[in-house]
Amino acid sequence: MDRKRDRIYLSPPHLGGEEILYVKEAFDTNWVAPLGPHVEAFEKECAKVADVKSALALSSGTAAMLLSARLVGVKPGDVFFCSSLTFIASLAPLAQMGASPVFIDSEPESWNMSPRALARAFEDADRAGKTPAAVILVNLYGQPCDMDELLPLCASRGVPVIEDAAESLGSLYKGRPTGSFGRFGFFSFNGNKIITTSGGGMLLSDDKEAIDKARFWATQARDKAPWYEHTELGYNFRMSNVVAGIGRAQIKLLDDRVARRRAVFERYARALADLPGVSFMPEPSYMRSSRWLTTLTINPEQSRGVTRMSIIDALAAENIEARPVWKPMHLQPIFEGAKYYEHGGDVSRELFGNGLCLPSGSSLSEDEQNLVIETVKKQFGA
Repeated sequence: MDRKRDRIYLSPPHLGGEEILYVKEAFDTNWVAPLGPHVEAFEKECAKVADVKSALALSSGTAAMLLSARLVGVKPGDVFFCSSLTFIASLAPLAQMGASPVFIDSEPESWNMSPRALARAFEDADRAGKTPAAVILVNLYGQPCDMDELLPLCASRGVPVIEDAAESLGSLYKGRPTGSFGRFGFFSFNGNKIITTSGGGMLLSDDKEAIDKARFWATQARDKAPWYEHTELGYNFRMSNVVAGIGRAQIKLLDDRVARRRAVFERYARALADLPGVSFMPEPSYMRSSRWLTTLTINPEQSRGVTRMSIIDALAAENIEARPVWKPMHLQPIFEGAKYYEHGGDVSRELFGNGLCLPSGSSLSEDEQNLVIETVKKQFGA
């Protein structure tokens, strides 16, 4: 191993160069605290990208999830449905509010929530008279859920949908941007996302009145008065003007960043798809995934002893970061005993057991990607 070689990360930030100009403007005008002209402009720019009427810039995607849950009326003792194959931030705010998760398996066609499993969960809830307070649809690794199958199941029962588009900024479902399908949706601008503000999130909705309410809560729920007056409890969740300036420079580059990540995926697919047991995350023809991360599975019955962990270890020896896919929530110790509805066989468990994520950053060079490819191939003796 060449000890001098820089580490190849899974999904590092990719700056375009203009970020410093927006940050300098914030400093020059002394707009360095929360709120300011960059925040307002960034909200409008993100609303346009998502094709929604209103957007609210926040300190994180998790803050957006919490506000979404509060807006739809989630309360202690409620039940909510959520994809199992996701990161814990997709549901932690609701659990912290005292609501109980019911986990829904993935479908093999998209790795996202299974309409078949969701239908069974609703049927059981109907019989028990326990309608969920919300359904959380997660667009996994940049890939949209099958909205035309999932949304009617929720709408027929009047159950609000929260769309976790944290990983799918720039993705399309039948030509429509993700983040626009639920009553509320949100993006994340964490350091590993397709565009970044170093940290932050954006709450999205066509319901301007609800977004205004969330804005009130996110700014410590301060009533209009000459002193600090409060009739509700709120949060310190607003995005700073400096951070929003970074986002404004980044959002200009979204189309380029999506194109680059899709190109990274396509190079991996061309180079590795013929290896025994290797299958890449499928993309249904009616979707356009941002391919935020390139993910694949290794079938142990076909791979001649190669496993996802042996590949991860081999990449680590070359100073290359790779990870398993998300460990499903129904397998997490903290949610032991939670209800879980399988697709037909535990698809989420299988994807976790055999799946891994390869370096996928939009700044990944072809030489760096070739090293990843060569390292993987060596495990197969190729």
